Order: sequence, then structure tokens, then C-alpha cells
Amino acid sequence: METQAAAHIVEERHTAELAALLEVSKTMVSSFDLDRNLRRALRVLADMLGLHRGTVTLVEPETRGLRIAAAHGLTRHEVARGTYRAGEGVVGRVVASGDAVVVPNIGEEPLFLNRTGARPEKSDISFIAVPIRLRGEVLGALAADRVFDEAVSLEEDVRVLEIVASIFAHAVRLYRTYRHEIDAKENLSRELRRRFSLPNIIGDSDAMQEVFRLVGKVAASNATVLLRGESGTGKELIAHALHYQGLRPKGPFVAINCAALPENLLEAELFGYERGAFTGAVASKQGRFELARGGTIFLDEVGDVSPALQAKLLRVLQERTFERLGGVKTLTTDARIVSATNRDLEAMVASGDFREDLYWRLNVVPVFLPPLRERREDLPLLLDFFLGRFAADLGRPVRFSPDALRLLMRYPWPGNIRELENTVQRLVVLAEGAQIDASDLPPHILLHDAPDVPNGSMTLDEEVEALERRRILEAMRRNAHVQARAARELGITPRQLGYKLEKYDLER
Repeated sequence: METQAAAHIVEERHTAELAALLEVSKTMVSSFDLDRNLRRALRVLADMLGLHRGTVTLVEPETRGLRIAAAHGLTRHEVARGTYRAGEGVVGRVVASGDAVVVPNIGEEPLFLNRTGARPEKSDISFIAVPIRLRGEVLGALAADRVFDEAVSLEEDVRVLEIVASIFAHAVRLYRTYRHEIDAKENLSRELRRRFSLPNIIGDSDAMQEVFRLVGKVAASNATVLLRGESGTGKELIAHALHYQGLRPKGPFVAINCAALPENLLEAELFGYERGAFTGAVASKQGRFELARGGTIFLDEVGDVSPALQAKLLRVLQERTFERLGGVKTLTTDARIVSATNRDLEAMVASGDFREDLYWRLNVVPVFLPPLRERREDLPLLLDFFLGRFAADLGRPVRFSPDALRLLMRYPWPGNIRELENTVQRLVVLAEGAQIDASDLPPHILLHDAPDVPNGSMTLDEEVEALERRRILEAMRRNAHVQARAARELGITPRQLGYKLEKYDLER
């Protein structure tokens, strides 16, 4: 009878252990809150198996110190006192060695520190601590108390706690990976919000201050915005600012250049397609409007959209619905729509090349970006910004000479900021010293500065040289920089022309 009773006790113990392990497994996947899941799992061990004052002590990745991350049966102040160094106390020894430790009676164990102060009477308590380990790395320790009883098998407790510790280890690693990705995404989001904040967009001119004022107001809404301006004026930069300073900075920013794709490919990119919709569609693909859900879609060069596609765009703007190519299911999008164009949409509407109803849908809030020639007071700031950025990339200081800066300031920059940026980058890359001189500038900038008539402030020799330089540049440009043809037009020999090109440092 005693044997049967003992067997029954063992069977009940195993049943309770299996039930507890099942409950712990369910608890650890119940939410993304690791600390709460751990606390609930420790409560399960206490309620179902009598393993009280459970603690999960984890290694801090930065300091390599040990800290109680979760506990059951301890006060908040007791948990706060639970910090250790590797090798310190029983828990520290478990982490350092990677081996389980069993203390049958903590009152007789000098290594037991009672750091938390949760056990004022240390007698008649057994203490079990096992490593939380994954793929050879010890992440921390799981520990618990049991009321001292010689009839209870502490080895069985160790086996159960090691299984629980394995479950905890996978949860800790998964959570840390998840938090790392979330932190990286948040850091990227903060950096993008900083980079595309209005104070980081260069422009002190009245024209740009008016743009900033308008963008600051409209960013705090979901209104559709149409960015107007010449090519290279920074429309995409403003589109980014509208997104990252708006109501949905954590959502996606999806951009597409409507002029860069033929009509059929543009439609497939915007709305997506189903498998078999056309030759080569071997799998379904989401369109840009789907990808932009919860964020912003930027339709660059929207004035180049074909009339047929304009009708489909109008439906998205009006009803926020569309279908993939080859599909029958109606999809929706809540993406904010920001578009841009350098075309005269009003003239296109008048000529019938652009739908008037689409024009009004896009043109809810128009923002006009001034060309660089209308904000010349911003030129020194922009030149200094690009010069500093490209010089930093090369790791050496570079500056403009006063004459070079004067010529750059006088040039009208028909390509706007894009031309300015590319020009400064080329000058910095090709600079042979720490200073960019006037002679280093491209011929078209020098040509623009050449005087048409003497201005009275130059010596006779300087006026002759300026006129000669201008005539040479014009001849070279008209003759596609073929020296023999340019020399024939100028009435001089190719050798004389070569000498003058070298003298004025014009062929670079």
C-alpha cells in the first residue's frame, strides 16, 4: 500500500509539472510584454508547484552586471535591491559557471547573500537556481524557494526549472531582437524627422520663409498637397518634410516618378497586379498605393500622367478605392497624397491634356517653390552647406576663393539646387588643393561672367583678355569643343588656340 501511495504521489507530481509547463508556455506567448509574461509565469510556478519567491535575473548587455528583471512574491523595493556581479552570491555563481546550484537549507549556506532582504528568517528554506542559457550563452538565472522538506526531491525541481529556463531563454532572445529592431526603427524615424525638419531645409530668403510657413501649417493635416516649381527646386525634399513633420511620420513614405515609366508599367506600379495579369506576371505584387497605407505617397511629375491613367488616379483621390491589374477585389488606401510637377497644369487643363477634375483634386493646397534665381540671398548658405558636406566626405578642408565665390553668386543656376549641388561636388572632387579658384569653375559659369562691353573698372589688358576669353568660349561651344573648327572660326591656328586655352585654363 505504501508503494502504491508513493507512486500516486509521484504521478500527481508529474501531472502538476506538465500542467505548469503548459501554462508557462501559454503565458510566455500571451503578449509582447516580456516582464509581465515572466511575472505571470513565476506566479504559475508558485501556485501550481509550490516554488515561491521566483526571480528571473538577467545579464545586462551593456554593463554585464546582473539585475532582477521579474519576480513573484517580492516587493518593489526588494526587487530593486536584487543586483549582482557575475560570480557574486549563488545567482552570480550560476551565471558565471553555467551550472545549476541547489541549496537545501539557505540558513547553512554562507554564499547565500539574501541581497533582496525578502527572507528575514533564512532557516527551513531550500533555494534552487538554474542558468537561463541559449546556444551556449548564459543570459541570466532562474531561481525559486521551496519550504525545506527532506521528503521533497529537489532534483525534480531542478529538472522542471531547467525546462522553464529554456522557455525563458528563447523568449528573452526573441524579445531583445524585437526591441533592437524597434529601437533601430525609432532611431531611424527620429533621424528622418530631424533631417527633414523645416529648420534643416536651407533658406533664409523671404520666398523660402513663406514656403516654410505654409508647409508647417499643412503638415499638421491630411490635406492633399501639390508642389509646384521648376526642376531641381527641392520638391521631393519638401514632400519628405510634409510626411515626417506630419501626422503619420512612422508610416511609410512611398515615392514614384510618373515621368520615368511608360503608361502600362506606371499603372502596374501604382495599383499592383495579380498573377497572370500580363506576360511575365508570375506572382501577385502590391502597388504603391497599397504600400503607402498609413503613410504618404509622393507622385512626382504628376503632370506627365497619360489621360487614361488620369481617370484612374481621379478615382483613388475621390473614393480611395482601386483594383490591381487583373484583379476583381476592390482595395482601399488611406495614404496621404502629395504630388509635384514642373508643368503648367493650368495651360494643360485649357488645352485638354490634363483633366480639370483631377487638377482640382490634386490642387487642394498648392505650394510654390521659388527657383534659385529668385532667392539669391540663400546662395551663400547653400554653397557653404554643400561645400562642407562634400569636403567632409573626402576628409579634407576645401574653401572657395573670393573670386570663385563672386562668380558662383552671379551665375543664374537654371538647374536650381540640383545643378548647384552637382557643381559643388564636382569642384570639391577635382580640387587639387585646399582652395577652389575662379579658374577651377566650369566654362559655362566663366562664360556667363565675361563682360559684353568694357565697364571702365578694368585695365586695357584685362578688358582684352576678358573679350578674348569670351570669344574663345563661344567659339568652342558652337563647335562642340572641336579645337580645329573653333580655331578656323576665330581666324587663328589650332596651335594658337591651344596656347590660349591653356593660358586661360578653359579646357577642363
